[in-house]
Amino acid sequence: SSVFGAVLASMRSLKTSLVVFDTAVVDLTDRLHDPVELLFGTQLGGGTDINRAIAYSQGLITRPAHSIFILIGDLYEGGVRQEMLRRVAAMTQAGVQVIVLLALSDEGAPFYDHDNAAALAAMGVPAFACTPDAFPD
Repeated sequence: SSVFGAVLASMRSLKTSLVVFDTAVVDLTDRLHDPVELLFGTQLGGGTDINRAIAYSQGLITRPAHSIFILIGDLYEGGVRQEMLRRVAAMTQAGVQVIVLLALSDEGAPFYDHDNAAALAAMGVPAFACTPDAFPD
């Protein structure tokens, strides 16, 4: 996610924020200029509170109809699932384009919570299992 964020941040026409999370949320936007620092400078522990990260990220969005929110993860929610889904629904209803890039196993196979992916798909939120170089396609 850090390399992906750094690439997007290098495009002058985009305003890019990078937020990483486990059970805590860390905003790394100020480090986007240094991909090496992003890769090796932040260590997160276990647990996953996607809802908390989405809540934080909602506060960064100032122009919903002109915003793309990319969630990179496995969709296994350790926080409040229904609240996570409600937040995503609110974002899409406000005009934010939400995209999920699913986690890949060490073998390159998709590894994710199928129930949450299905719930998001029902809202019109696509979930892709692809390598970063295939994402633009």
